[in-house]
Amino acid sequence: MHHIILFLLNIILVSSLLILSAPVLAQDNQFGLWGAWFNNVKFNEKWGMNNDIQFRAGRNWKESALFLIRPGVNYYVRPNQTASIGYATTLTLHHIKDQSRLTEHRIWEQYIITNHMFELPFQHRFRLEQRFLKRSEETHFTQRARYFIRGILPLNTILAQTFNKGAFIALQNELFFNIQHKNVVNQHFFDQNRAYTAFGYRFSPSYDLEMGYMNQFLKRSHPPSQFTHILQVAFYTRL
Repeated sequence: MHHIILFLLNIILVSSLLILSAPVLAQDNQFGLWGAWFNNVKFNEKWGMNNDIQFRAGRNWKESALFLIRPGVNYYVRPNQTASIGYATTLTLHHIKDQSRLTEHRIWEQYIITNHMFELPFQHRFRLEQRFLKRSEETHFTQRARYFIRGILPLNTILAQTFNKGAFIALQNELFFNIQHKNVVNQHFFDQNRAYTAFGYRFSPSYDLEMGYMNQFLKRSHPPSQFTHILQVAFYTRL
């Protein structure tokens, strides 16, 4: 059963990537390297904090490097449900029209639900972002909604058992939608999709390290759209 589930999950992921990459010849393909630290700290049964710090580099760091910091406060509604609110800031060096620098500030809210599907642990995250995009001397406001799903398949334990240590495979996907002032970004309701698979190792219930491939599809205002093929290294801490 374990291997059947693994096979089916990989088929789903590969099929999704093939669908996304079908018109690849008509797209702008780029390559990137992302590094991330995702941290959660629980103060008591009801309150905690989270933060993630990411650095993203493309094929030309002077044009596509991005640094992101995203702290937040957690409220644990139930053992498997967490509500959060926070702030994020990014600094990029993308060339946008005649401007070479884009700074972004965000307020964000999210709700996370964890459950089990086919005995596998899954996380569903619903996030709303209020984005303030500063380009040169102007600041533009837009809102974006995101849906994220992530599953982990342990490789050395029975699925029904608690997974505290060992190797695993992670599969995830995230959809992005512009729900207000889409003309500020790409002029489309659909913004982007990120499909990801990784191999990781859980050192303890508190620490994970993984490396994987992400396929990021970005919808642009005018063709061609952009595919970015990303190697990501991520470190997860839960304290």
